[in-house]
Amino acid sequence: MNHLPLRSLTGIANVRRPTQRALAKQRTREKILASAKSLFTEKGYEGATIRDIASAAGMSTGAVFASFTDKSDLFNEIIGADRESLFEAMRAEAVGANAEEALKAMFDAGYRFTLADLPLLQATMSVSWSPDLGAQVRGRLNRRPITELIAEVLTSSIERGELSRDTDVGLISQMLWDCYLANFRHAAFEGWGLSELRAQLGKQIQVILAGARAG
Repeated sequence: MNHLPLRSLTGIANVRRPTQRALAKQRTREKILASAKSLFTEKGYEGATIRDIASAAGMSTGAVFASFTDKSDLFNEIIGADRESLFEAMRAEAVGANAEEALKAMFDAGYRFTLADLPLLQATMSVSWSPDLGAQVRGRLNRRPITELIAEVLTSSIERGELSRDTDVGLISQMLWDCYLANFRHAAFEGWGLSELRAQLGKQIQVILAGARAG
């Protein structure tokens, strides 16, 4: 009969399960974040107040301040988590027979993810230029830069001989990301949907990659 070593049994016994208090605190935090994200999406950063957020979550402002320092702390937490989710969604789709296909699939996933909460992106871009919060917001966004994913696709294509060895991966990655972001203005002001965004970026990818293709 097999037996676990005493050391292993001791380790299992010492694993601490979350207390009811800790679980309740986590649920409260999640509820506040959900309410705050909804209000930031609806009203923007400036329009949503802590009082609004607390009311939407069904609790007091004191309960909100017990979990978060202030409104900027809440906003930074939300956009940080949002960027993590976007990063993973795009990474999961960054596959294809060549660079163009992989990039289109990746950016398509990004558009589908972001269009669901486009006003939140607008609020984030607005706050990112704020003299007070801009540095914090940009720091959160840069923790998982999407340009790294683009660079991975381009580097793989270079290794396969699809793109030239002289390709400036950093520059092209930034150009593609800038195009992706810039296209959202059409969604915000001209009502573009996924199909229009997909078509526009497809053309931009073709033009940008044309100069990097191996001869």
